[in-house]
This record gives sequence, C-alpha cells and structure tokens, in this order.
Amino acid sequence: MGHPAQKGCPLVTVIGKLFLMSPAEQKQHAHELVERLDAGQLNAVVRLLEVMTNPVARALANAPIEEEPISEEEIKALDEAREWVKHNKPIPHEQVLAELGITQEEIDGCNKRR
Repeated sequence: MGHPAQKGCPLVTVIGKLFLMSPAEQKQHAHELVERLDAGQLNAVVRLLEVMTNPVARALANAPIEEEPISEEEIKALDEAREWVKHNKPIPHEQVLAELGITQEEIDGCNKRR
C-alpha cells in the first residue's frame, strides 16, 4: 500500500491504524495541504506557524491578560489624545518613522531577528 500523501489523500490513517510518516514526509504532506488553501486560510496558517516557531510570540500569545487598572494619568492622556484627533489630522505612521529617522524595513528586519 502506498503513502497516503502521495495519492493526494488528506488522511494519515490506513485501515484504522496511524500511518507513521518521517519528518520529511510530514513536511511534504504539509506543503501539499498548504497548496490547497485559499488566501484567508493561508494567512491564518502562516500566522499560526509564526507563533509556533517564535518563542517570543508564543509567550505573548499565552500571556495572561493584564489586569492592572488604568491609572488616572493614563485615562487623562487617552482623553487628551482622543480630543486632539477630533481637531487635528492624524499623523501617518510613515511620517512618524521618517521623523525618527527609521524605516519600516528596519523595524521588520528587527522583528524577524527576534
């Protein structure tokens, strides 16, 4: 009996028994499954894989929700920011980066190295 992934079979069981695949076969099977995904599914799988392979992202995803109350000072700062946006045009992200002398590519490069 041939390998189920080679026949396009999405199942990894053969006659009720677990079909054991080598790591190389598992990767090949994963590639075949990825090829079947639509854009939305692919995006979800990519994000999942990024979290699974990035220890910092995994730690953040599993971190408990912060329960520290917002201070009066923070509430005031948020209110001031909301009021400012009502009367001013928001500053584009790219402009802020330019004023700081950095690029989005530099930020993305730092994020990938983590």
